[in-house]
Amino acid sequence: MKKTLELIQANLKLVGTVIEVLDARIPVSSRNPVIDDILKNKKRVVILNKSDLADSAENKKWAAAIEKSGYRAVLMNCVSGMGTQKLLELLDTSRVMVVGIPNVGKSSLINRLTGRKSAKTGDKPGITRGKQWLNVEGSIKLLDTPGILWPKFGDPKVGLNLALCGAIKDEILDRETLALALIAILQGKYPEMLLERYKIDKIHELPADNMESIAIKRGFLLSGKRIDFDRTARTLLDEFRSGEIGSITLEPNDEI
Repeated sequence: MKKTLELIQANLKLVGTVIEVLDARIPVSSRNPVIDDILKNKKRVVILNKSDLADSAENKKWAAAIEKSGYRAVLMNCVSGMGTQKLLELLDTSRVMVVGIPNVGKSSLINRLTGRKSAKTGDKPGITRGKQWLNVEGSIKLLDTPGILWPKFGDPKVGLNLALCGAIKDEILDRETLALALIAILQGKYPEMLLERYKIDKIHELPADNMESIAIKRGFLLSGKRIDFDRTARTLLDEFRSGEIGSITLEPNDEI
């Protein structure tokens, strides 16, 4: 984190605009609070990436909230290219810096803007290392920076949201606990998606009971008809992250 912050600070004077990439499913948790202190009044465009995986109504609320705070907001899917043209229209400076935490799609954005695989991408956090100046159409140059997480989360919900969306490596956390937390969120905010995706008969009060129902419907059983909770947990997390369960926002904006 210290090296990345120094990299950003050392090169900030060279750029006119900063592109901050957030995960549209968790616009609060995917924003490093240190970034605001560093960027201060620098012109900023905020990308709500993976917006196709997030609740469309919540996307509009978050974009409006970002614009209200003084920054330009763009809803994007950096893989498909949705929102790219709008972003390019906002880049009226010759040098631009891209910042964001791991696994929000910075490298996918870079590759989309440059039209080639200039930056390494992956489904695990921590792919980009060092700095890279890259050419975009016209005279625009992009500076990519490594993803930067803060060392300690003041709110445990932040760590949970980051883990659910894959910004923290799965190896660090208990997968079954994560899956139960996801079910608890879904049964409260998106119960119809659980019913539709997993064809369970009803939503139980306890997340563990819903997890068991999902396992039985999917046939995730071990010998002796024991529930394969690990396989069920992996399936739930994978299908949430890929959008197969539905378009879900873990952090709704209740102020708009």
